[in-house]
Amino acid sequence: MFIARRRFLHLAASAASLPALTRVARAEIYPARPVRIVVPYPAGIAPDIVTRLVAQSLSDKLGQQFNVDNRPGGASNIGTEIVVRAPADGYTLLTVTTTNAINTSLYNNLSFDLLRDIAPVAGLARLPLVLIVNPAVPANTLPEFIAYAKANPGKINYASVGSGAATNVAGELFKVMAGVNLVNVPYRSNYMPDLLGGQVQASFSPMPQSVGYIRAGKLRALAVTGAARSDALPDIPPAAEFVPGYVAYVWDAMGAPAKTPPDIIDKLNKAINAAVADPAMTARYADLGAEPMIMTPAEFGKYLADETKKWGNVVRQANIKPD
Repeated sequence: MFIARRRFLHLAASAASLPALTRVARAEIYPARPVRIVVPYPAGIAPDIVTRLVAQSLSDKLGQQFNVDNRPGGASNIGTEIVVRAPADGYTLLTVTTTNAINTSLYNNLSFDLLRDIAPVAGLARLPLVLIVNPAVPANTLPEFIAYAKANPGKINYASVGSGAATNVAGELFKVMAGVNLVNVPYRSNYMPDLLGGQVQASFSPMPQSVGYIRAGKLRALAVTGAARSDALPDIPPAAEFVPGYVAYVWDAMGAPAKTPPDIIDKLNKAINAAVADPAMTARYADLGAEPMIMTPAEFGKYLADETKKWGNVVRQANIKPD
C-alpha cells in the first residue's frame, strides 16, 4: 500500500510538471524552421534596412533563417493584417513602426485593433527627423524660423510624404507647440526635388535621406526632433531646446500575432536586444542616423500605447484625413 501510494504521488508530481516542461522544451527548440518577418513597406527604406540587419543577426544567433517579406500597401495596413491573421506560433512576425501607431486614429475602418491583435516583442531602432529648409528661407536657427513663420502665417509650405505620415504629424505637432501656421504639402513621390528647388520651403524629414543634402550645403538643418542631439548631425540642436517638450521619433520595432506564447516572445526579445546592442550593429545604425531601441516586451507595449495616444491626439486636433 505504501509503495502504491508513493508511486501515485510520484506520477501526480510528474504530471503536474508537464506543462512547465512543455514550455521549456518549446522555448529550447524554437525556431525549428524558418521565420518570416513581414515588413509592410517596400525594400530599401529605413524599416526594411533595419529589419534586414536584425534578421541577419537573428539567423546567426538562433540557427534558422529569418526571412524578410516585403508587403507594402495601404499605408502599412495590408502587411499588418497579414500578421494579425497568421498563426500565433512565432513563425510570422511584423515590423511595427510609427505609422502603425498613427493609423490607429487615422483610419476608422481597420479590420484589426493594433494594441489588441499584435503582441509587443522588442524595439529595434528609432530615428529623429530633422527640420530642414531651403537656403532661401531667411532663418539660420530655429528661433529665427519660428519668428519668421509667425511674421508670415500660412506662407511657409512644408513637404510630407502624405497626410497622416510621420513627416506630417511631426509638423502638425510642431505647429501647435511652437504657435506657428505652416501649410502641409503632401507628396506621393519624392519631395526632395521641390524642396531643393524652393517650390516648398521646409520639411520634417527622415535623417537618412537628408544628411547628404545638409552636409553638401544644399539644405539647411535647423533642429532635430529627438530628445537629444544626433551623432549624425552633432552641431544641430534638438527642437526641444526652444520648444519645450517637443519630441518626434520615427521608430521600428518587432511584433507578433496576439497569443504568441510568452516563452517564444521572451526568447525573441533577448536575441533582438543582444543584436541591437552589438557594437557593430550600433555602428551601422549610426550610419542611418538611428539609435538602438532596447526594451522588454512590457516596455515596448507601454511605448506603443503611449505613441498611439500621442499621435492620435495630433490626428484628431489637426483633423488629419488620409490621402
